[in-house]
This record gives sequence, structure tokens and C-alpha cells, in this order.
Amino acid sequence: MTIMGGEAIDRGHVLSMWEADRASRDLGIELLDVELRDGLGYALTRMTISPAMVNGHGIAHGGYVFILADSTFALACNAGGMTTVASGADISFVSSTRLDDVLIAEGIERATYGRNGITDVTVTRESDRALVAEFRGRSRQARPASAARPASAARPASAARPASAARPASAARPASAARPASAARQIRPAKDA
Repeated sequence: MTIMGGEAIDRGHVLSMWEADRASRDLGIELLDVELRDGLGYALTRMTISPAMVNGHGIAHGGYVFILADSTFALACNAGGMTTVASGADISFVSSTRLDDVLIAEGIERATYGRNGITDVTVTRESDRALVAEFRGRSRQARPASAARPASAARPASAARPASAARPASAARPASAARPASAARQIRPAKDA
């Protein structure tokens, strides 16, 4: 347990997650800071663009910038000590980066509601602080093992709808509402121009 900014946080959870994250480690992503600020997660990371990260245009491949932002997002939304995973993310690339550029990613959890959260990550170039990308991640806390539905409570696929609950024949779609075969989408080869 560590006290940061007046708040007690269990850094063990997030640090063990980071230690097990081989993808981030193999890309050279460095963890600079992770903490809680006003009850919300915060993380700071750094990554140098290597030759393997440069695409055919001579600039950093956007996928690597996304990975840096996503790894920072993971740190920020797990800073509170609960296992939290991504449920979605978007990124806007603002400027390109090149070989040997050092990127800094700062992740700030903006809101948590129920088991959900929103985290913003700003990626900048260290040398001139130029904005490289803005990332927004949506997260979901995993249910604690004690709250998970026991396997015995799961309904087998064969019991998904009991026979007594089957739709009566009178409630079936009328033949006039059925899609005619001629309305089915057909793919035709392009005509030669």
C-alpha cells in the first residue's frame, strides 16, 4: 500500500499486471508513474520509436502509437486496484513521428460509473511537446470471483428456450412478410470498362 496525493492505493495489482505485460515490455514501453488523483487513475509512460516501428512512409506506424496509448490506458484504469479491461477505444492521429522520436503518453481516468470508466490518453513527442495523438478508452471492471455466476447456475444451450416457450404457429411471421428470394442481395461481377 502506498500513499500518493493523500490517497492510499494498492500498487501491487497494477504493478504485477505491468510486469506480466510482455507486449509492452518488448516494445520498450517504460512506466514512469502510476497513481490515483482524486480517486481516479493516472499513468505516464514513454516509448522510443525503433526501426521495426517505422512504416513504408518513413514514419511511425499508427498501430505502435495506439499500443503505447492502450498500455497507458490499462495502467490508469487499473490504478485503483480492481481488474479492469478495455471495452473499446478510439484514437485520433494528429501528427506523425519518426525513427528515434521519444513519445510520452499521459493517461487520465476521467470518470468511473458502476463498473465502467472513461480514460483519456494524450501522446506527445518529448523533444518539442508536439501533440501526436488523442486516445479515449472505455473500460469495464471484471466481476470479483465471488460475484461471478457459479457454473451450476449457467443454463445449457439446449435449455435456452424451453419447448413450452416456443412461439406458437399463429405468431409466426406471415408468408406475406417473408422476404422474397428476388430481394436477396446478389453480388455481380463488375462490367469491364
